[in-house]
Amino acid sequence: MRNLKALAFMALAVMLGLAAAVYAANWVGRQSGIASNKVVVASVDVQLGNRLNAQMLSTVDWPSASIPAGAFRDIKEVEDRVLRTAVLRGEPILDGKLAPVGTQGGLSAVIAEGKRAMTVRVNDVVGVAGFALPGNYVDVVVSAQQTVSKGEEPRQISKTVLEHVLVLAVAQEASRDDTKPKVVNAVTLELSLEDAEKLDLARSVGTLSLVLRNQMDKKMVATKGMTKDELWGLKQLQPVSTAAPAAPAAAKPQAPRNRATPVRSSECVEVIHAQRTLNCF
Repeated sequence: MRNLKALAFMALAVMLGLAAAVYAANWVGRQSGIASNKVVVASVDVQLGNRLNAQMLSTVDWPSASIPAGAFRDIKEVEDRVLRTAVLRGEPILDGKLAPVGTQGGLSAVIAEGKRAMTVRVNDVVGVAGFALPGNYVDVVVSAQQTVSKGEEPRQISKTVLEHVLVLAVAQEASRDDTKPKVVNAVTLELSLEDAEKLDLARSVGTLSLVLRNQMDKKMVATKGMTKDELWGLKQLQPVSTAAPAAPAAAKPQAPRNRATPVRSSECVEVIHAQRTLNCF
C-alpha cells in the first residue's frame, strides 16, 4: 500500500513537471516571435548639458510595437549631441531630450528658445531653505520703499513681480534629479527678456525673495502688494484738505414786497361858488 502511494506521488510530480516544461517552452516561443528593434539608451546616468559620446550609450532590443517616439536606432545618430534634460541608466535617448544639432554643451543648451538665464544672489531663507532645485518653479517677491506722490513719506511694500519662473541651476549645479535641499548663494532663473529687465530693476530697489510653487500650477494671480498698514489691519487715513473754506454763496436778491398800488389820481374840477370847492371824478 505504501509503495502504491509513493508511486502515485511520483507520477503526479512527473506530470506537473512535464506541464511546467511545456508551458515554459510555449512562453519562450511566444517571446521569440515578438518583433523587436534596436534602441539607443544611456549606459550611465548623464546630467543635462553634457555632450554624449559612445561610452555613455548602448543599444538594447525593444519591442517594435512600443518603441517611444523620437527614439534612435544607431549610436552614431546621437554622438556629440547635447542633453537638455538628465537621463538615467537604461533610459532611451529621445530627440525631444536633445538640444539642436551644433549646440555647444553647458547651461546655454538648456535655455528654451526666446528665453534668457539670469542669476540672482540668495541666502538660506531667500532660497526657500534650499528646496528651490533645478526644474522647480518659483515666484519672485520684492520688498522695497515705495513713494506714492511727491512730498509724501515712502512706504514699505512687498509685491510679487514675477510668477512661474523656472529654476535652471542652483550655484554651479544644474542637476534636476536631486531631491535633497541645498543651501546655496545663487540661483539661476529662466526668464523672458522683459522679465529679466524687471528682475534686474527689482533687485536694485529692494530685497528679493523666492516663493516655491507647485510644478503643475500655472495659474497667474495679480496682486496689488502688501503694505505695513494693510499688514497690521490699519485703515489708511484720507488726506485732509487744507484749502480755504468756500465763500458762502451770495444771497439771492429778494423780490420786493408787494406794495399797495398807488391810486391813480382822478380828474378834479375846482368850483368857485361863494366858496371854493374841489370836486373830483
